[in-house]
Amino acid sequence: MRIALLLWGVLLTAPSLAAAPLPPPSGEVVLTVGGEVGLTNVADEAHLDADMLAALPRERLTTHTSVTDGPQTFEGFLARDLLDALHAEGETVTALALNDYLAEIPVADFERYDVLLADTMNGERLTRRDKGPLWIVYPRDDHAELQDIRYDYRWVWQLHRLEVE
Repeated sequence: MRIALLLWGVLLTAPSLAAAPLPPPSGEVVLTVGGEVGLTNVADEAHLDADMLAALPRERLTTHTSVTDGPQTFEGFLARDLLDALHAEGETVTALALNDYLAEIPVADFERYDVLLADTMNGERLTRRDKGPLWIVYPRDDHAELQDIRYDYRWVWQLHRLEVE
């Protein structure tokens, strides 16, 4: 497992190694990314476990949500960092939740805003019983335009799959 994580870390920091395969997950798959991705490990998809996701740069964001009271502090990784690490190219990402809810998100959102794929809220790991394993979180307190219902629909919780088109 350490060798696979080391290889994944090298891939994150050396985009010129795009031809190298993505190491297989050693634990339970948390997120699957399909579609227009350059690095894959199962057929034409990237299957990522918690350790692989933890290798991405960590970010913290405190913001209000439309479904909780008061500001919440989220931790996770930026959506654009994930897409960059997988050499993904597309204009739209379809995010799919465990309950089959889906939202189409312009990739431009990830470039313009620090959109987080959060795995913790207020220091507690997100579980499937609440909004986990991952929750797409926008920095809505930092940008007035994000306090619009059109963006609220893009806050996919219980995220388990992204399709890049």
